[in-house]
Amino acid sequence: MAGISFFDAVCRNLIGIGGHMLPGDIDANAASAVLASLRPESSISARHTIGLLDPITEGDIVRPVDDGLPENLEAVIARYGNRWFKIKLSGAIDADLDRLTRIATVLDRLPDYQVTVDGNEQFAAAEQLGALLAQIEAMPRLARLRAAIAFIEQPFSRAITMETPLGGLAAQLPFLIDESDDGDGAFARARGLGYTGVSSKTCKGIYRSLLKAIRIRTATVPGPFLSGEDLTCQAGLAVQQDLALVSLLGLSHVERNGHHYVAGMQGAPEAEKTRFAEAHPGLYERGPDGPRLSIRDGRIAIGSLGAVGYASGALPDFEAMEPLS
Repeated sequence: MAGISFFDAVCRNLIGIGGHMLPGDIDANAASAVLASLRPESSISARHTIGLLDPITEGDIVRPVDDGLPENLEAVIARYGNRWFKIKLSGAIDADLDRLTRIATVLDRLPDYQVTVDGNEQFAAAEQLGALLAQIEAMPRLARLRAAIAFIEQPFSRAITMETPLGGLAAQLPFLIDESDDGDGAFARARGLGYTGVSSKTCKGIYRSLLKAIRIRTATVPGPFLSGEDLTCQAGLAVQQDLALVSLLGLSHVERNGHHYVAGMQGAPEAEKTRFAEAHPGLYERGPDGPRLSIRDGRIAIGSLGAVGYASGALPDFEAMEPLS
């Protein structure tokens, strides 16, 4: 065992990126240079997911959960101080415009904010998405929200994305592929269609994310970018390791929603909850169900993730786990 952190292991390329692992378009020396240049930050902005069914105001709540967590957008902002948000669309233009207007009414109270927009694979053609963007541009009540859009994520289903050029839409906003990023060559194909962004996501693995970062940092044309998207990562190793990765990749914000939909480390033994809370006092706050992700002024403190190993500092109680049936 090397007895070092994940950050040091990546920077020293002890993870073995090179040789046959590298695609033909990535030079081994350039890859090592990029890895050596990576530096984690001590905190990162949490980009809050505004789901299609998530309440916007207190009046939208039909059946309160009452688990101690905020249940509507207004309450989320009051509790966590978020300034980054991810808005999911339905593809139904009138419904999306109405919901965006209601969201903007809340967000426009903030002195500043940024949003990403997730098309959620809901648009059948570029013309349909173009019609929505045109109406957004024409609505004064959406002017600040429109100006705050950083990029649009995966507007078309994965079945048609690689056959659907963005055309003029690419000149309006940056676009990112997520679900369509199904292999090493996907981003290159998407670039030819007008996309400039690609996601880092837990399910895709750290090597895929690191190779994307290497490609982007060695690109000879300006514009390509990487964004961190969530998979409802839970308190414990899942969220810690994902945060460590996106921080090392140099991302300034990451989508986080696991803390919003699940309270604490439910199901874990009390001793395990205590170990994680004590190992990462800045990352977590104590709740009735164990450690909860701590977000203050919209940011997550991640300085403790430089512990020996892959952002652990504590381990799950493997003996207490029950096998899946």
